[in-house]
Amino acid sequence: MSSAVVTVRLGQETKSRLESLSKATRRSKSFLAAEAIERYVADEAAFIAAVEEGIAAAERGELVSHEDILADLDRHRAQRRGPA
Repeated sequence: MSSAVVTVRLGQETKSRLESLSKATRRSKSFLAAEAIERYVADEAAFIAAVEEGIAAAERGELVSHEDILADLDRHRAQRRGPA
């Protein structure tokens, strides 16, 4: 796997926390930073994909009314409470 160098600026507190975590895990600061960035990028990409999917569904008219959502929530609440 090829890699690239990226420079980031961190606040002093974050830098100190990263150094502490690096010592505690016996991993390099670069390893931990790369892992954190990879997770963040994956999470953000998944979020954007979900938003785009929702927008496309809305444009196709696949919507649920406010009243239907409230009724569904009421049904779920009643099921969680169990029989009276």
